[in-house]
Amino acid sequence: MRKTILLLLFAAAGLQAQGYLDLQNRVVKHTLDNGLRILILERHDAPVVSFVTYADVGAVNERIGITGISHVFEHMAFKGTRTIGTKDIDAEFKAMAREDETFYAWRDEYAKGALADSARLQQLAADHKAAIEEAKKYVVTNELGQAVEMAGGTGLNAFTSYDQTVYFYNLPSNKVELWMSLESDRFLNPVLREFYTEKQVIQEERRLGVESQPIGKLLEEFFAAAYKAHPYGGPVVGHMSDLRTFSRQDAIEYFKAHYNPANLVVAIVGDVRAPEVIKMAETYWGRLPKGAAPTPVFTEEPAQLGQKRIEVEDAMQPIIILGYHRPSIYSKDAAVLDAISDILGSGRTCRLYKSLVKEKKIAVQVLAVSGIADKYPNLYIFLAVPAQGHTNAECESAILAEIEKLKKEPLTAEELTAVKTRAKAGFLEGLNSNSGLAQQLAEAEIRFQDYHEMFTRVAKIEAIQAADIQRVAAAIFTKRNCTAAEIVPPAKAN
Repeated sequence: MRKTILLLLFAAAGLQAQGYLDLQNRVVKHTLDNGLRILILERHDAPVVSFVTYADVGAVNERIGITGISHVFEHMAFKGTRTIGTKDIDAEFKAMAREDETFYAWRDEYAKGALADSARLQQLAADHKAAIEEAKKYVVTNELGQAVEMAGGTGLNAFTSYDQTVYFYNLPSNKVELWMSLESDRFLNPVLREFYTEKQVIQEERRLGVESQPIGKLLEEFFAAAYKAHPYGGPVVGHMSDLRTFSRQDAIEYFKAHYNPANLVVAIVGDVRAPEVIKMAETYWGRLPKGAAPTPVFTEEPAQLGQKRIEVEDAMQPIIILGYHRPSIYSKDAAVLDAISDILGSGRTCRLYKSLVKEKKIAVQVLAVSGIADKYPNLYIFLAVPAQGHTNAECESAILAEIEKLKKEPLTAEELTAVKTRAKAGFLEGLNSNSGLAQQLAEAEIRFQDYHEMFTRVAKIEAIQAADIQRVAAAIFTKRNCTAAEIVPPAKAN
């Protein structure tokens, strides 16, 4: 019965894939004179449109001293422009200049370290706080968000990761020009208002998500240990000292370097007409000045010389993480690594869950994640939370046993068919929503300089053989290539 269901699902996925291949012929790509690429897919099922602005910039592009600045700028993009979010732009700019002046005065004293005058630091901090309060008088809070909401917009949001910063929302189809005006203005005339207030918000995010969370501390220590050269080893949220000390001018310079049209892709999917969209884009997005694409990250992570192991002491629940260096999304084996995640760590039917949670009952949670990013070589991660009365060592041993089994015993034909079916079905399901499709189109265009690459994924999944699973597992999952990190009880004082 199970085999019959899988075969039926496989056939259905194959039929969907054929329609999916036809979909690529309906995508219209247009490049403006300034280098901005626009992808348009008409879908007239409902009078709504999804918009995605995809910036090829993230934490990987930061340097020491400005870690977390990509995330800060993501927040800044919602603060408005010269015409949105202000009561009096000229007066506001003067107040913002005073904010910067008092910040630099505080930072100059702070930079003296142990020689800093504590009383003077306290006074300078008070001066800066007063300047922040004065600048707030000219701010119209969330005017951009309110404009989108009043126009019937939904899903206004963004996210920042190692490799990208992505902005998105949906509007009724008769509001396309409003989006063109609002969104292009965000990148033509950004005003980094409430900058120092927002830095404090992000510092609090770091306190709550990293410094007060044992798993957050463990992950940060784990990445730092796994990478000694590549910037994937740093935190996306940034280091607290950098969040305190980089300036608004640092963010402006970062914006100028990474947010020019050559580094942006816009994807629009929904009830639109491509010629009309292109005409409006020429008018609005064509205003952005031309610029060169930023230099990529050339730093390469050298091969490990042996297993790395670290411990984070904490009284909470033990946790074990195993990370293995893996190639980037451009590798011919990227799809195979995704398939391995499905086999080992996806859902309650995966091997790790069945072995560690259901059968041995030594873990309450276990997962396998094929990568933390995709643009550069990154990490394949296993994570387990031991059950009460059991240990990290037991979970690690059980995970390694399942890895060895994957290396030595080929998948059965039924298992391989199930993996391919789930992978294809999951991918095709992502095409059902306009927003999901828009984001996938933009990402493929950014990563491969050609959105058509997105439409090769099903073929890559279909080409996977059982021997590929064994070959890739044997190459990646070696002790020498592993970084292990775990939460352990605090050491007793001598």
